[in-house]
Amino acid sequence: MEFTAKARFTRVSPQKARLVLDLIKGRRVEDALTTLTFTKKRIAPAIFQLLRSAVENANYLSQEKGMDVDLDRLYVKHAIANEGPRMKRIRPAPMGRAFRYQRRISHIIVTVAEKKSAATAAEATATSAKTAGKKAKKAPAKKAAAKKTASKKAAA
Repeated sequence: MEFTAKARFTRVSPQKARLVLDLIKGRRVEDALTTLTFTKKRIAPAIFQLLRSAVENANYLSQEKGMDVDLDRLYVKHAIANEGPRMKRIRPAPMGRAFRYQRRISHIIVTVAEKKSAATAAEATATSAKTAGKKAKKAPAKKAAAKKTASKKAAA
């Protein structure tokens, strides 16, 4: 089961947001929150709130909807920063000219999921191995083409 939180129209470039999101991808939620607490980027507190919101979404579904979710086994499955609309601005330049520049906006999406236990993962791999053995027969291997060797020049 996956739980998602989105922050749209965040006033930071997607490239800067991805720097922080790459720090937390694949980590346990507890470790990710600690990492975000001590990260010195300006976007880190916003991503911290977003990650907490995703965890609270999981908590809500586990309590209200009756789903069985263990909050201690949650990890950050996806952390994405997509580009939003750009704000076009003008800066005064010498000799009465004007330079255009763009302020970038990003849409940030954080998804957390419950990590499977070792017993559950072993059962899943055993089941998939049994079904794969029944369904597929291996095709005969193709012969590899003979490789050409570079001719060596005789040393004179």
